[in-house]
Amino acid sequence: MEDTYFEFGTPADRWGRAGMFFEAKEYTTAARILRGLLAEDPGHTAARLLLARAYYHSAQLRRAETELRAILDRDPVEAYATLLLGRTLERQSRDAEAAPYLRLAAAMTGDERVG
Repeated sequence: MEDTYFEFGTPADRWGRAGMFFEAKEYTTAARILRGLLAEDPGHTAARLLLARAYYHSAQLRRAETELRAILDRDPVEAYATLLLGRTLERQSRDAEAAPYLRLAAAMTGDERVG
């Protein structure tokens, strides 16, 4: 794949650009930028979470699941990742697998509507 302006600039420039594309609902473009950032800094949790959200919103649910599990492997108490993993599993009709994540997210946030 040929480089485009999406890959140029500082990490902060690219992070801002990814956020801009995400907000514009250009999820696949945001994901492309975020994958590049994560290749440079795999521990960037915020970028990984935004990538998971971009995948979720573009119905790339297996990819979203992979990113969310990576976040939870590093930070098991990341409440939003827990909730989004539950929702991602639900969208794949894997309700039994989703239920514990949704209950946990509800307990973490105190929001009974989650589970």
